[in-house]
Amino acid sequence: MVTAPAPDTAPSGPALSLRKVEETAPALVSLYKSAAVSLAKNGLSGQRAAVYLVLDYSGSMREYYKDGSVQALADRVLGLSANLDDDGIVPVIVFSTDIDAESHISLAGHQGRIDAIVAGLGHMGRTSYHLAMDAVIDHYLDSGSTAPALVVFQTDGGPVSKPAAERYLCKAAELPLFWQFIGFGDPDSRQFDFLRKLDELAVPARRRVDNAGFFHAGEDPRRVEDSVLYDRLVGEFPQWLGRARELGIVT
Repeated sequence: MVTAPAPDTAPSGPALSLRKVEETAPALVSLYKSAAVSLAKNGLSGQRAAVYLVLDYSGSMREYYKDGSVQALADRVLGLSANLDDDGIVPVIVFSTDIDAESHISLAGHQGRIDAIVAGLGHMGRTSYHLAMDAVIDHYLDSGSTAPALVVFQTDGGPVSKPAAERYLCKAAELPLFWQFIGFGDPDSRQFDFLRKLDELAVPARRRVDNAGFFHAGEDPRRVEDSVLYDRLVGEFPQWLGRARELGIVT
């Protein structure tokens, strides 16, 4: 897990070199390069951050696991993480009614990793956002890191408890965590109304800083161009980062 550098030793360039990615995960080289372009475009070249991946394992997600959409997202998140964190590992939280799995995906051995994580999990339940958020918060605090973290939180619908999800997002606003929600499915579905609300929760009335973003990846997320996906994944991160530093949430 990445740690915050001292001001006079602030890094520049990607966390992992191109050569390292070529040696350990050649299939991800183009993703790594595309992510670097989006980071540079958003003023984030040289930024260090932990990256988390949270995956919805509710019943309606079944086809997205079967057709490779979830694995494709995991690979793209790894390509992004290789630019931000030098350990080459992304913690993965798989959730439905409860926490179904806490694992990781890494550059070495990333192919088929999502299938391996969910193999044998059994019943695909409902969507308890707050339990997944709590798991991320616990993991981050237990890691001892003080560096910022980008949490990619994938879902295809609203939570079983909206008040609990709001409460956890507001609670997490005091921590160096930015939550980037990404929706799979029909962009016009009312299922995503709650995520739009989360994205717009009042500041500072409800939370000290705007610590969340949301965008749709559509009904076939694999068709979203890498450059577009990365622009959306990191587009709101710099604004949060700047304000979180001003408030002392990120040091």
